[in-house]
Amino acid sequence: MAVVLVHGNPETDAVWRPLMGELGRDDVTCLSPPGFGAPAPDGFGATYLEYRDWLVGELERFDAPVDLVGHDWGGGHVMNAVMSRPDLVRSWVTDVIGIYDPDYVWHELAQVWQQPEAGEKLVDTMMNSPVQERVSRLLGFGVTRDVAEGMAAGQGEEMGRCILALYRSAAQPVLRELGEHLPAAAARPGLAVLATEDHYVGTDEMRHRAAARANAQVAMLEGLGHWWMVQDPARGAQVLTEFWASVPG
Repeated sequence: MAVVLVHGNPETDAVWRPLMGELGRDDVTCLSPPGFGAPAPDGFGATYLEYRDWLVGELERFDAPVDLVGHDWGGGHVMNAVMSRPDLVRSWVTDVIGIYDPDYVWHELAQVWQQPEAGEKLVDTMMNSPVQERVSRLLGFGVTRDVAEGMAAGQGEEMGRCILALYRSAAQPVLRELGEHLPAAAARPGLAVLATEDHYVGTDEMRHRAAARANAQVAMLEGLGHWWMVQDPARGAQVLTEFWASVPG
């Protein structure tokens, strides 16, 4: 059974390298969302609906349903795809289930990106600064140097444009309304990864509530933050492997 990994913002598939090494499998595919390590097609507006449709199209290329894993906005794309087309997956994993809780409020960075002018200014600082400044910024978030260098190399003007369009398309109440469809994800076994020090994706209570609505298992990663797959890839691989082993078929 193929494993498919989908990353988020402001990332490239470099974020998965440590985890892939620990998984030790030869059937893992990384899908890079347009603008985030892969070129954005002409006319691609980078809205959350366009990313959902992009991921559905990619999953349709596989010969059989896959074990789908998403991180950050990749986790959002995973949920949006699974709520729409659960038939394309054998199982799903996300680490952002809490954003679909009715009480979720976008984090401070997202709120700036959603503001005209202020968003453009912040994205320009993040995406168009010298590469070593971008690496240093990622190191400050707790990402390892090799991963930070791989991510920074993929950042630039196109990623900045996609960041702004994506976050603005998902300003509240959009996520709240999408969360009404969480029960549809229960059609396939799901796992909500809950890194206890990840403060971007809602409180523990929000994440547990949303996971329950999707009938998903919850894996607690005590002491790990937003980039849990980089901070402790061995523990992340163990959690995923144990979940996949529990999935019927």
